[in-house]
Amino acid sequence: MGLINKAGDLTFKAFTLGLGVATIYLGATFSVNVYRGLAWHNAQSGLKISYK
Repeated sequence: MGLINKAGDLTFKAFTLGLGVATIYLGATFSVNVYRGLAWHNAQSGLKISYK
């Protein structure tokens, strides 16, 4: 049973490591996308287009 417990522990550690890496990646890309979206929005508001 010791070998099975070690395999399960290693699997769990690999899974949680993957979740941690995914969380950091998604947090970083979310921040970049928010910055780009705000920059795009500010650039669009500089255009004064009238639809009359």
